[in-house]
Amino acid sequence: MPFTFSDSRFAPISGVATPARLSNDRTSFDEALLFTHRGLSGPAVLQLSSYWREGEEIVVDLDPANALYDALREQRQSSGRRELRTELARHLPARLVEFLAPDLGLGEAYMDERLTVENDDIEGLISLILSNSYHDVMPFWVRAMDRARFRLGNWITRNTPQMAQANVAHHYDISDDLYRLFLDEDMQYSCAYFYDPDISLEEAQIAKKAHIANKLQIEPGMRVLDIGCGWGGMALTLARDFGAKVTGVTLSENQLARAKMRAEEQGLSDLIDFRLQDYRLLDEPFDRIVSVGMLEHVGLPQYSVYFDKVSDLLARDGVALIHTIGRTGPPMAESKWMTRYIFPGGYVPSLSELAPAIENSGLWNLDLEVWRLHYAYTLRHWLRRFDANIEQVKKMYDARFIRMWRYYLTICFLSFELNRQAVFHFQLGHQRDAVPITRDYLYRRQDARKRQAAE
Repeated sequence: MPFTFSDSRFAPISGVATPARLSNDRTSFDEALLFTHRGLSGPAVLQLSSYWREGEEIVVDLDPANALYDALREQRQSSGRRELRTELARHLPARLVEFLAPDLGLGEAYMDERLTVENDDIEGLISLILSNSYHDVMPFWVRAMDRARFRLGNWITRNTPQMAQANVAHHYDISDDLYRLFLDEDMQYSCAYFYDPDISLEEAQIAKKAHIANKLQIEPGMRVLDIGCGWGGMALTLARDFGAKVTGVTLSENQLARAKMRAEEQGLSDLIDFRLQDYRLLDEPFDRIVSVGMLEHVGLPQYSVYFDKVSDLLARDGVALIHTIGRTGPPMAESKWMTRYIFPGGYVPSLSELAPAIENSGLWNLDLEVWRLHYAYTLRHWLRRFDANIEQVKKMYDARFIRMWRYYLTICFLSFELNRQAVFHFQLGHQRDAVPITRDYLYRRQDARKRQAAE
């Protein structure tokens, strides 16, 4: 007979309710836990009893009564109780790697369809795992491997110029056609700015660029460096709308070709110089420096190199804006699944890891803004667009790739909703008065637009 269990350590969080009921009456509570260690930013585990037989099911009840839970799962019906059914083609973990790196084992099991979820509700499963995250119940071998990977972080993410280019090509050079299916029209592959949760993705990305431009206080003719310029959207905006002379550097050949083509199409080639170049090789001065979504690829041992380079290149009265994903908690090892399949060499830093490099660079931290749920909203838009274009995606990629990509987008937005992950805006300069001493200047133009619209 199925039975019900509960435990004080597993209180309902964000509307994900326990107890759960398991379909194998020989399985004890400790032998059939769904939990993680530090969320999916560290090893996540679906620990199942060795008693588990092939084809048997776990049935987990999800209670949608909580309003926040409903908001995060807005695309679903919210009436009644739902069941999340997880059918195991074979028991997990099945290989040594799944014992030592369970987040890798869980992700690969989903990709390979050894782990399937009814209605493909991987969001429900990962939500349950992330919401019941307790360090003290993780098996000792997983804690040991996590500590070892964290201590090896400087080596793993050393990201020499040669490694950095290979890492970028792994993710960004797969196909522009794929990214066009789920990004906004400007192909902004970074967190949008949702001043209102109900605005469109296009509006939020435009707002992001405007917010960054306001922080940079750009004037016509200023020399601007865009580190990690992507497909050129930020550089095009700063040149077209603000009259800046922009140098954009990237390590992606696909992005470089697209960015150059867009500059030519918009008649901005005389204002923008896109280059296939490592930022470490730059040696010319700039009035403004912007870097959006690139610091996550720099690597632990390169933070001092990065901020020292920003300091060296920035004019004495200049302003830099660094936009990066970051942790609001202590440092930890990066997800093994994420670094193998999505962002090799990637690492999401904590503030405590970035502060020494900024301090030692001699730069003033003029302002630090923390964006909390903005990236969760952005990623949910991306996943909805990806799913809306799934028939086109199927013509380009196989089922395993599609499951990998959906898993990637899902664990990312849940990390921003349920883990201590956010986006940091570092506004930096050599002089303490490089920008106004209050934030009022950032919102005057926005308030004026609102008043004009009301009239």
